[in-house]
Amino acid sequence: MERKKASDFPPEVLRLFDGYVHGTKSRREFLDEAAKFAVGGVTAAAMLQSLQPNFAWAQQVKKDDPRIRTEYLEYDSPQGHGKMRGYFVKPANASGKLPGVYVVHENRGLNPYIEDVARRLALLNFVAFAPDALFPVGGYPGDEDKGRELFAKQDTKKRIEDLVAGAGVLKARPECTGKIGTVGFCFGGGIVNLLATRLPDLAAGVAYYGVQPAASDVPKIKAAIMIQNASDDPRINDGWPPYEAALKANKVRYEHFSYPNTQHGFHNDTTPRYDEAAAKLSWQRTVDFFNKYLR
Repeated sequence: MERKKASDFPPEVLRLFDGYVHGTKSRREFLDEAAKFAVGGVTAAAMLQSLQPNFAWAQQVKKDDPRIRTEYLEYDSPQGHGKMRGYFVKPANASGKLPGVYVVHENRGLNPYIEDVARRLALLNFVAFAPDALFPVGGYPGDEDKGRELFAKQDTKKRIEDLVAGAGVLKARPECTGKIGTVGFCFGGGIVNLLATRLPDLAAGVAYYGVQPAASDVPKIKAAIMIQNASDDPRINDGWPPYEAALKANKVRYEHFSYPNTQHGFHNDTTPRYDEAAAKLSWQRTVDFFNKYLR
């Protein structure tokens, strides 16, 4: 399939797609409303197909790369759904313990893009752990739409406890120094903000276009925070000013970046919303941040 860019789509279609992937618009509503922008024989259905992920584009580090070791770890989540699983990656030739990075996925489970992000971190001399919030319902189903459907049906309070428990699993791993940070995207970005309010020993959190925590919870944050936002993402950006005010009022160390002419999801290199320049710059900032606060 030909790789398209966000600029290949009318801005209105991108907004409709954002509503579709976040559950505020049904597939039928997307198709009906996007039909108004169908031109040159390109149907609304074709636009929807073009906007869906192509995981072949994303793999930067192969699963069997000899420089890393990967495994799936199951763990207990007594306050959540009982049993959970995540993807653990470490450098193959690590000498001594390494800092850990907890990688939290979007609203459809542990897909190949997020597993690849974990592998990228292992190549940068971290140990990484990426939980699959859908494990209690069979795991990431290999289909993004099905993943979102399963996700929407979950008990949200139990899911949060599943993800809080997973951070503790990484911290306690023998390969880990016990110093951990977390990075998350979309839903996962919101979880980064939440974990910062829940985990007093979290050292650093990088939230990509995630919803903000309640201002009343911000005083609990001890971690250094980095916020990576897209310029064209009103659903997320509208919540930034009060969050920033709370961070300042509570003297939380934070950095905030907004990337011009970008869409929600710009780091995800499996979809047309990917922006190469913003993705690379934001990732370098993320890695530098973790090197500063975790080593």
